Amino acid sequence: MANTKEKKLGFPILQGILPVKLSQVPTEIIAGITLAALSIPEVMGYTKISGTPVITGLYTILIPMTLFAIFGSSRHLVVGADSATAAILAGTLTGMAASGSAEWLAMSGVLALLSAGFLIIARVVRLGFLADFLSRTVLIGFLTGVGIQVAIGEISGMLGLPGGGHGPIQKIMKDLEQLGQTNFHALVISIAVLIIIVGSRKISKKIPGALIAVIGAIIASSALNLTDHGVHVLGTVPSGLPKIGLPDIHMDKILILKLLPTAFAMFVVILAQSAATSRAYAARYNERFSENVDLVGLTLANVGAALSGTFVVNGSPTKTQMVDSAGGRSQLSQVTTSLIVLLVLLFLTGPLAHLPNAVLSAVVFLIGAELIDVKGMRKIWRQRPAEFWVALVTAIVVITVGVEQGILLAIALSLVEHVRHSYQPKNALVVADKTGNLRVVSLKPTEQLRPGLMIYRFTHSMYYANTDRLSQEVVDLATEAQPPLSWFCIEASAVADVDFTAAATLRSLHGILKEKGIRLIFADVFDESVRNELERYELIDLIGKDGFYSSLKEVADAYDKLVPGVNIKK
Repeated sequence: MANTKEKKLGFPILQGILPVKLSQVPTEIIAGITLAALSIPEVMGYTKISGTPVITGLYTILIPMTLFAIFGSSRHLVVGADSATAAILAGTLTGMAASGSAEWLAMSGVLALLSAGFLIIARVVRLGFLADFLSRTVLIGFLTGVGIQVAIGEISGMLGLPGGGHGPIQKIMKDLEQLGQTNFHALVISIAVLIIIVGSRKISKKIPGALIAVIGAIIASSALNLTDHGVHVLGTVPSGLPKIGLPDIHMDKILILKLLPTAFAMFVVILAQSAATSRAYAARYNERFSENVDLVGLTLANVGAALSGTFVVNGSPTKTQMVDSAGGRSQLSQVTTSLIVLLVLLFLTGPLAHLPNAVLSAVVFLIGAELIDVKGMRKIWRQRPAEFWVALVTAIVVITVGVEQGILLAIALSLVEHVRHSYQPKNALVVADKTGNLRVVSLKPTEQLRPGLMIYRFTHSMYYANTDRLSQEVVDLATEAQPPLSWFCIEASAVADVDFTAAATLRSLHGILKEKGIRLIFADVFDESVRNELERYELIDLIGKDGFYSSLKEVADAYDKLVPGVNIKK
């Protein structure tokens, strides 16, 4: 149940953990171990996308995941590194600092803090509903573009090439130029990793194929001295806990202004992706969750990311599904995962020094490939061709221009799509058939409930974008009506809001109809807030309280007292 009132959710923290069912605890622990096994290689791969040190991937699971588990409301949402926000980060910082440098990492932390700022603002003013404004269509296009960009960026690493170039097209050109420098050993490692991961998934999604590939590659690299064959490895990976503190960078206004658009783009992705995932799993298990409480959890998770020296975190649909498939039903699974990562950081980072870079490139390549939603794009093309082009344009912009620009375009296109549907509502007229039952027909001047009484059903909220259509249709119907009208009734059961422009239009329509000798009335104004708005706009005083009816039956009865007609069935 999305958007459940927070007062009903009880305890302000640990909503994703309490109540704990003792019989479920062993399953939660197993689910947490499974998540750790599957996600540790994945988050290390995300650092190749974000351009940050490998250890920062583990940091995203340590403190941020724990903070959301404590302060979020969703029992299922897993918060951690994400390919989309990592790609937005890298796309922005390229050219501002050297990838992997201390300055790059510091700016990554600043972006996490700025994203947290947008999230807490959204919480304070209750903007959780904004997640609904990133349509599924543009989200598919956006993630497909990100997937293509990410996958192309890892080809050089899988082949052991120097790589280079900015953007997917330049990177492909560089790879083709350097193809003769392919390292055979790196290529074999990459192919082996792909076979192990894909093959294990075919057998069972619970098999940690990526972890098996990583462990196998570390053993092979150490035993065969692959560095002697030109295979690049991670090298020394620092152990221990992350240093807690603000990003080590001079915070000036110019830097903040440069990073704000990127932070906002990240905020939108976090909001849309996290809310959609929480909502889906809450509905699956008939549970309560609050988008606004989740915003607090996501805010603190990103503050924790910034203070612990890592990059922005997000609600992850893939990791959430991992836990759900393993039987996890609360944030206790995520706390278990964080504890396992703590042990890895304290005792097991040494072997990572022998991990070939080609392994992470192969893991990230698969992550990118999985984001390319060919099936979803085909479905949109088949069922809604007009929206397919919106998704395609979004994907192309992400690939050719940048991820940040792609998400901003996705927001704009989602809003345009919303306005396109709402500013041209399919309005209708209500008439009675021979038996007196009501039915809806298209807009024709001859279609009247009674001779001289026309019922006009407006099928959307009234706001500035559709008021011209409202005015044009009402005036045309009133002018061309046969027989001439005495009453014109607006049936407003679908109207949930009337803005200032719409109120002015209704006031104008009242005057136009009055000059024609036609009385303007309303029926089925069910929404109390709409009635209050009409009163605030002084429209109720203008039209008269006797001009508002609770049903079309009341309208017909009132009209029949003036002009006898056929009764309508209740």
